[in-house]
Amino acid sequence: MHFRYNRDSMRHRIATLTSNTLNPFLVSLTAILILTFESTSGVADALKWSLILAAISVLPVLTIVVYLVKKGWLDSVLTASRRQRTVIYLLSILCAAVGYLILHYSRAPLTLEAAFAGGLFGAVLFTGINLVWKISLHAAFIAALATILIIFYGWIAATAIMLVLMVAWARLTLRLHSPAQVAAGTLLASIIVVVVFSLFGVP
Repeated sequence: MHFRYNRDSMRHRIATLTSNTLNPFLVSLTAILILTFESTSGVADALKWSLILAAISVLPVLTIVVYLVKKGWLDSVLTASRRQRTVIYLLSILCAAVGYLILHYSRAPLTLEAAFAGGLFGAVLFTGINLVWKISLHAAFIAALATILIIFYGWIAATAIMLVLMVAWARLTLRLHSPAQVAAGTLLASIIVVVVFSLFGVP
């Protein structure tokens, strides 16, 4: 019994670490860096666009979420409550829409515009789903990142699928999602990236 307790406790700690490390905010920042370096001509330009994209997408949502947590209106930054997630989805829609307009009218690289168009579509779709079902955001974000890596670097980047499997295992181990919720998040995010990038002619 003691061995079983230690084993289960270790699994839980590893799953928690995996879930917290490969969270949607950090994964989004990683995707931004990859997309900007792939769509710009130099390091300075890539860093400029990375800062702009982070400032109009990830940072506003994270800042407001942290504020709401401190006020007691959300349980945590990575809240597990489906109802509490609504405000995060709405913030994401607003930031994605504003970001897309800024990128479109500032003649940003097409890849970045496509990324925000996909993000906006995904945010709207997942918001609707969240009204009745808690689809996995963790799985969706890591699947989107893995798909982006494969699109730009080919099947040599398929090892990123391991990250998808790790996140899926973590969310299931922590009992925060069902297998169907994890699978749906993974598949929908990957499809959105492929379809939107294809429509924009990226890469």
